[in-house]
Order: sequence, then C-alpha cells, then structure tokens
Amino acid sequence: MEDKIFLLVKVTIKTTHSNIHDAIQELQTETVLQVSSTPNVEVLQTKIIELNTKN
Repeated sequence: MEDKIFLLVKVTIKTTHSNIHDAIQELQTETVLQVSSTPNVEVLQTKIIELNTKN
C-alpha cells in the first residue's frame, strides 16, 4: 500500500536573527532531512513543507 503521512517536528532554537520569520526561512531552506526506511516501511520521498511566514 502507498500513502502519504505527515510527521511534525518540534524544534527549539536560539537565533541572532531579529525577526523569527528570517530564522524559520533559513531553517526551511538549509535543513537536510533524512527519514529512513524500516524493514516494514519503505520511505519513497520526503519534503519539508515550507511555511509562508511573510506577507
């Protein structure tokens, strides 16, 4: 069976950015994500869904 699931990640940060949105954007673009397969689950694709933090 193939399906999509969403895993949430909680990240606690300390930053020198004066605007938290800049820190979020930096993390979204610079993070390398790895979700490993298990004997019973094959990971086909991973993607960070970017938050639109600026209007």
